Amino acid sequence: MIRPKLLLRLIHINWVLVFHGLDELVLKTHLFRPVRYLAVFSPNYWFRNSSDSRGARIRRALEDLGPIYVKFGQALSTRRDLLPDDIADELVKLQDRVPPFSSEIARGIIEKELGMPIDEAFAEFDAEPLASASVAQVHTAVLHSGENVVVKVLRPDIESRIRSDIGLLYELAHFAERFWSDARRLRPVDVVAEFEKTTLDELDLVREAANAAKLRRNFENSDIIYVPEIHWPLTRQKVLVMERISGIPVGEIEQLRAGGADFKLLAERGVEIFFTQVFRDNFFHADMHPGNIFVDLPAKYIAVDFGIVGTLSLSDQHYLAENFLAFFNRDYRKVAEMHVESGWVAESTRIEEFESAIRSVCEPIFEKPLKDISFGQLLLRLFQTARRFDMHVQPQLVLLQKTLLNIEGLGRQLYPDLDLWQTAKPFLEKWFHQRVGPKAKIDKIIKQLPEFAEQFPEIPSLIYKALDNAAHAKHRAEMQNRELMLLREQMESNHRRTVWAMLISAVVISAAVLFQ
Repeated sequence: MIRPKLLLRLIHINWVLVFHGLDELVLKTHLFRPVRYLAVFSPNYWFRNSSDSRGARIRRALEDLGPIYVKFGQALSTRRDLLPDDIADELVKLQDRVPPFSSEIARGIIEKELGMPIDEAFAEFDAEPLASASVAQVHTAVLHSGENVVVKVLRPDIESRIRSDIGLLYELAHFAERFWSDARRLRPVDVVAEFEKTTLDELDLVREAANAAKLRRNFENSDIIYVPEIHWPLTRQKVLVMERISGIPVGEIEQLRAGGADFKLLAERGVEIFFTQVFRDNFFHADMHPGNIFVDLPAKYIAVDFGIVGTLSLSDQHYLAENFLAFFNRDYRKVAEMHVESGWVAESTRIEEFESAIRSVCEPIFEKPLKDISFGQLLLRLFQTARRFDMHVQPQLVLLQKTLLNIEGLGRQLYPDLDLWQTAKPFLEKWFHQRVGPKAKIDKIIKQLPEFAEQFPEIPSLIYKALDNAAHAKHRAEMQNRELMLLREQMESNHRRTVWAMLISAVVISAAVLFQ
């Protein structure tokens, strides 16, 4: 049973869709086609503003629905191969054009968090927001030391709105598990739980600042990406102060072209950054939509907004690397075996059959540039294969999959002729050799030598204790065996006595009956 608060939220969502004229799109779907005649009872049916494009109406509806839906639109905006151009062009505007909240409210939040007036914290503070996103907005400022910074401020009451929408997602996920046959494989509740964790983490700006600091260390003095410096003295849970950067948004293709950007190098470096973060550092920026990525011409990235980052377990990292490498080498049997070994598909799966299905999906996309690959068709084939072999969704990999889609989407915009496979394969081979090759084994032993040397003097006493414990254990086992034998003999004796007592009782009762 849906709680009244969530029911009201559902009603509100439907009202927003109707208000923006999206009821016509909803009613055209297969599910609602039988009741589409009810649209005549909607006021919007008679007073629809036909001058607005469907893309603009979808964008404004997502903005009105709140941060969860804006993030959904941001993710979709990178997938031009899956969306009509008019809708994709409008969703790109969600990256930095979410309506701002008032500067008075922003000043109030900053002063409350810092415990001091704005003028005491900053030499200059621009009340006009530089950018406004789904969770926070950004103002420019100047420190008393003269440094140019940006001040990120969380939206007021954002947490309660997000928790309300996540509660609705949980209800829908539970509903799906009850009535949808594919739900066990897709694990919607686990996926929502993972989404809840990453979204709520984004509401702690101290955590975001720590993420930025770690990424900055990982790419210190890098020629391919720059991460701005955090100003820790003025950073709090709802306020983040960071070095101000200048660059061209990665989605502004014409501006990049006019500035002489090296699109091929940018696309290749995007792939390199992704695999470096995932496999070398095991710490990756998981919100790489165009609004968070800038370019320092001709081909250096600048990253901002580190609220969502991802990590993998060592086993997932290892399995992914092996899967990628086997995939790039077209060793589809190895891919199939790894999926079974990692538990992503059932152990009862026939390897040969699964291998054949993977080959039919992957082979058509090899040796082709991004522009010639239909990722819509690829995703459809992958979903069909997953359903056929009962492949379970891995919630811990959802962020990685989202990031990989973002990277591929950026690559498609920047340099459609990019050969994704040839760009990524050498990096993975190098990483795998460093992690699994003979040199890696020797390095691991060398790293453990100091610990071994520290424990070496303890080895004789440890051996003595082990032997002593073994001897005592043997003695205790012998004592326990003797006690068990005595207990067994006692039980057998008691059993015999019980049987004789029952026989004697039966004889006495029989005699009494006969001689009565």
